[in-house]
Amino acid sequence: MRWRLPEWAVGLLFISPWLVGFGAFMALPIALSFWYSLSDYTILEPPVYVGLENYQRLAEDPVFWKVMWNTVIYAVIAIPLGTIFALVIAGLLNAKVIGLTFFRAAVFLPSLVPLVASAMIWIWIFNGENGLLNGALELIGIRGPNWLGEAAWMMPSLVIISLWSIGQAVVIYLAALQDVPTSLYEAADLDGMGVIGKFWNVTIPMISPVILFNVIMAIIATWQIFAVPFIISLDGGPERSGYFYTMYLYDQAFRFLNMGVASAMAWVQLLIILGLTGLTFLVSRRTVHYRA
Repeated sequence: MRWRLPEWAVGLLFISPWLVGFGAFMALPIALSFWYSLSDYTILEPPVYVGLENYQRLAEDPVFWKVMWNTVIYAVIAIPLGTIFALVIAGLLNAKVIGLTFFRAAVFLPSLVPLVASAMIWIWIFNGENGLLNGALELIGIRGPNWLGEAAWMMPSLVIISLWSIGQAVVIYLAALQDVPTSLYEAADLDGMGVIGKFWNVTIPMISPVILFNVIMAIIATWQIFAVPFIISLDGGPERSGYFYTMYLYDQAFRFLNMGVASAMAWVQLLIILGLTGLTFLVSRRTVHYRA
C-alpha cells in the first residue's frame, strides 16, 4: 500500500510558493518595520530599542504636523472633486454620441502616462512665465499667477493635476452605469422625473457600491501621494506648501537616515488609512444600496 500525503498537506504544497513569497516579501518586512519604529535605526548601525520615542518625536515635530495638514487639505479637496468629475464624465460618456470611442480613449489615456512624464508636462503647463496655462489666460486678458512658485497656488495646482488621472475611475463608473437596469429609468420617466432627478434618485443609488470602492481607493491614493509633488515642488515648494506625508517619510528614511522615525510614520499612516476606511464603511451603511 502506497503512502499518501494528507489532503491538507497537499493543499499546503500547492500554495507554498505564495506562502513563501508572502512571508519573505510581506510578513517579514511588516514585522521588521514595526520593530524599527520602536528603535533608533540609522541604517548604517544596528537598531537600538527606544520604545515609543520615535512616536513622541513625531508628536513634537512641527514639520510632521505641517505635512499632515497639507495631506488632509489635499484629500478633502481632491477626493470630492475627483469623484464628482469622474461621475459627470462617465455619465456623458454613457450617452450615444458620435465619436464616443475616441472620447472614452481620450479620458482614459492620461492615466496610462507614467507619473514622471506627466509631472514634467505639468511643470511646463504651470510655468509662471512661459507656461501653456498662463499663455491661454493672457489671450483673454488675465495675468496668470506663478502656479508652482507661490505658496497660495501650489495646492490648487496639485489638485488640478489630480484630476488628470481620473480615467480609471471613469472607466469603472462607466461599467457600473451600463449595468443599471433600463426598467428603472422607464419607471422614472413615467413618474415625470427629469435628467437630474433620474441621475440623483436612480443612477446614484444603483452605482453607490462602485462609488464606495472608488472613494476608498482615492483615500488610499491621496494619503500616499508622492511622485508628482516630489518632482514639481522642489523640496516641498514655497513654505512647504507642496510637502506631503509620504515625501517627509521618504526624507526621514533616505535623506536623514532616520529609518526608525520613518517606520513610525509608516505605521501612523497605516492607522490613518485604516481609520478613514473604517469610517467610510460605517457611513456607507446608510448611503450605499446593494442589489439583492
